[in-house]
Amino acid sequence: ANSIRLDLPKFTLVGATTRAGQLSAPLRDRFGVNLRLELYTPEELAKIVTRSATILGMPIDPEGAMEIASRSRGTPRIANRFLRRVRDFAEVMGDGTITKEAAELALKRLEVDKLGLDNIDRRMLTAIIQNYSGGPVGLETLAATIGEEAVTLEDVYEPYLMQLGFLTRTPRGRCVTAQAYDHLHIPYEGQTQFGI
Repeated sequence: ANSIRLDLPKFTLVGATTRAGQLSAPLRDRFGVNLRLELYTPEELAKIVTRSATILGMPIDPEGAMEIASRSRGTPRIANRFLRRVRDFAEVMGDGTITKEAAELALKRLEVDKLGLDNIDRRMLTAIIQNYSGGPVGLETLAATIGEEAVTLEDVYEPYLMQLGFLTRTPRGRCVTAQAYDHLHIPYEGQTQFGI
């Protein structure tokens, strides 16, 4: 391969990834500043939801915005997706105003609970508890059990469950914590089968 020299005006290159560990060290080291962004707080997300609703011409009250924000996993993209779905419910079931009650009803029908867990999150945790006594269970086995791709579970669902403290990864596999049992209203009797 031949190198080509190009004269370019000065510029700033910004890179973003959710998988910094998969970048080669030489590439990662070429960036002068490395920052890690944290998830948004519900209050910050409520402001984003309110602004998005205003831009889209949707009437929304502060409690409705907070209800959507509190279930959005700290992610604006998810908050805006929920906002559009809640709007649909509010238009059909009410006068179109997104209230706390409309948001609660819509998100309940979408099977999104108070912490933002959806059906797949709960299926994952329940499968580990019911089929594997709380764990440990390997990722591929878990994926086959609930009928999802392993990469989807690992990249989409596990990070949030781990942030909540509902799931841990050990060298032997995934384990559900006592907090997850409590959230799912399943009695926790310890994980004595696997010596955990």
